[in-house]
Amino acid sequence: MNQAFVAILMGSDSDLPVMRATMEVLNKLQVPFEVKITSAHRTPIETHDYVTSAEQRGCKVFIAAAGLAAHLAGVVAGITLNPVIGVPMDAGPLQGMDALLSTVMMPGGVPVASVAIGKAGAKNAGYLAAQILSVADDDLALRVRAERAESAAAVVEKDAALQQELNAS
Repeated sequence: MNQAFVAILMGSDSDLPVMRATMEVLNKLQVPFEVKITSAHRTPIETHDYVTSAEQRGCKVFIAAAGLAAHLAGVVAGITLNPVIGVPMDAGPLQGMDALLSTVMMPGGVPVASVAIGKAGAKNAGYLAAQILSVADDDLALRVRAERAESAAAVVEKDAALQQELNAS
């Protein structure tokens, strides 16, 4: 049996700096992943072949990042029944609003989960993929829960420091 992994697809290498946030989250949570640059418009045959191959090799969640027309996530969703998370890139004259709309406005029956535009979305795509996989992986669920608790503890700690500073003045 193949090990479950996440496929991170990008429409262009210019998306890589933002999508490193996804990779950092998946690495921290010990979720295996692959990264591929492929375009819905410029390399449609290669995109199809990769999605099909990845699925056969154990990919359970696809994350697709694209800007402007942002059709990559929709094309991937048209090929696979596995969950697809679209990350709209904050590029072009509309600063990602066009990519966001292209990602969320999928026809009924071909869903794409969408996250925020840019780096925050890239980070959340990693967490969402891990949460999807954790439904069938108790160890991963524990790591996701621990990460969430760490995040909450950091907020509480920062608030305590702020309160102490304010009370001292």
